[in-house]
Amino acid sequence: MAEHTTVKREPLLGFGELLARTGRDLAELVRCEVELARLEIAEEARDIARASAVLIAGAIAAFLALLLLLFAAAWGLAEVMAPGFAFLLVGGVVAILAVVLILAGRTRLARIDPVPQQTTTTLKEDARWARQQLR
Repeated sequence: MAEHTTVKREPLLGFGELLARTGRDLAELVRCEVELARLEIAEEARDIARASAVLIAGAIAAFLALLLLLFAAAWGLAEVMAPGFAFLLVGGVVAILAVVLILAGRTRLARIDPVPQQTTTTLKEDARWARQQLR
């Protein structure tokens, strides 16, 4: 015996109802995209905050160590030359190193892209979908 199944079909909708549904769908889509952007930015901000805290702690420790090493180097050089020149020489080397580090950091910062790429991509896809729906 063959079983007969009946398929329940939705009645045909009018243009106004289709347009209203499309509007609701678009509004929901925009709300979801805004939420995605908010979550993506919040996640990146948390990651940046954690990484920054570790970097700051390391930078403070490195600064203190560097300060001690620089004083030791200057006092060591003061044994073979005038103390003023020894400290001037060490200070000049540190100034050159500082300029190199600042330029390297600035270059790295310029490469950071603050735009949430995933959200941008999905927004473009959503815009294409909405244009197709309105045709």
